[in-house]
Amino acid sequence: MNNTLQIAAACLFDERGRLLLVRKRNTRFFMLPGGKREPGEDALSALKRELLEELELQLDSTALQPLGQFHAPAANEANTWVQADIYRAALPHSVQAAAELEELRWLDTAQPLPDDLAPLLREQVLPALQRLP
Repeated sequence: MNNTLQIAAACLFDERGRLLLVRKRNTRFFMLPGGKREPGEDALSALKRELLEELELQLDSTALQPLGQFHAPAANEANTWVQADIYRAALPHSVQAAAELEELRWLDTAQPLPDDLAPLLREQVLPALQRLP
């Protein structure tokens, strides 16, 4: 039986247009910052909570623009899928890893993609970003 996790995540861009990626402790794959929604929690509230926990980043709701909802295999959990609400925003200042994050990485989407990207990011989110005007 496959389990589905409800998550919210953000495409955060620096002033050079690079995308912020995170890797959680004891995992291999890089993904977008964000995480699982709590029971009864809406996607935007979950995302704001996760960004504060993971990056000590507070963003106003108006700064987060919806990109879409995507469904993909979970990167770090067997027999699990994620149903993800994805937002995008400009990063207002530098951030550093907190909570369960082990590492941050900047991705230049014009360069060849590394092999250690989560399926959701590689197969769903990056193509959606490329379709934007």
